[in-house]
Amino acid sequence: MNVRNCKKCGRLYNYITGINLCPACREELEDKFQEVKEYIYDHPDASIQQISEDCEVEIAQIKRWIREERLTFSDNSVIGIECEVCGALIKTGRFCDRCKSDIAKGLIDATRIPQKEEPVTSSSKSKGKDRMRFLDKH
Repeated sequence: MNVRNCKKCGRLYNYITGINLCPACREELEDKFQEVKEYIYDHPDASIQQISEDCEVEIAQIKRWIREERLTFSDNSVIGIECEVCGALIKTGRFCDRCKSDIAKGLIDATRIPQKEEPVTSSSKSKGKDRMRFLDKH
């Protein structure tokens, strides 16, 4: 059994997985998420500061939801966060499309099995080169 203190209220609870919050605080956070989601739907032009103030949620928490891809904004929205690699403005997630493709390409290249070298075909110059030699006894 893994017993921990809630990061928000300090109560003891049985930790299973996920964020370090007790079930009551986790439920409260999920309710706040739904409130923010509805607020954004009703006020698509609101800034992140305005959302934070009106819904009484920290800006850092809103940004966490954006990075987790739980909140997504349209291309014409004023809300955006920076790509963790290049700093470009993105509407959801951690990386812009260009950086995502670069990371994916790097992973594909890293998992690719190197090709075996093909044996060299014998030519007239190397025909006797690889043969065993004996010294003659005289």
